[in-house]
Amino acid sequence: MWAARRSHRASMAGILIGVGMGGFVDGIVLHQIVQWHSMLSNLVPPHTMDTMRVNMTWDGLFHALTWLVTLVGILRLRSAAAARAAMPSLQAFAGQLIMGWGVFNLIEGVIDHQILGLHNVREVPNAMTYNLTFLAIGGVLFILLGWLLMRAGSRAGPETRG
Repeated sequence: MWAARRSHRASMAGILIGVGMGGFVDGIVLHQIVQWHSMLSNLVPPHTMDTMRVNMTWDGLFHALTWLVTLVGILRLRSAAAARAAMPSLQAFAGQLIMGWGVFNLIEGVIDHQILGLHNVREVPNAMTYNLTFLAIGGVLFILLGWLLMRAGSRAGPETRG
């Protein structure tokens, strides 16, 4: 029982790190590089310097939260290693990261895009097409791909510390 709990701790750590990485990819790529949206761009369109500042502040708070989630994942992984828990195989760990990224995309997409309407994936007239594609590919498909990699990696056997 204790070994399963320690192994579960390492798996949850990988998923948490994936959630954080998903947030960073969203913030860096969609907010900053291609500038499709900001955290509040549907509520506070960034058309003036003042509204851009509001959006940048909320984007910064979003990045701080994703940094904290990533840090918690790293600390949980370190804790699992210190407890000599079985570490996942590279394939299973990659699956955990991808699954976490998909979980982030699905939760953030449903809450921020669909329920609260804070922003769309891309602030364009046909935004719903982007929103639903993001949920299908970035959410559901990533979770499925992550699960498949985790499952295949667990059959290969965990890498243990020697």
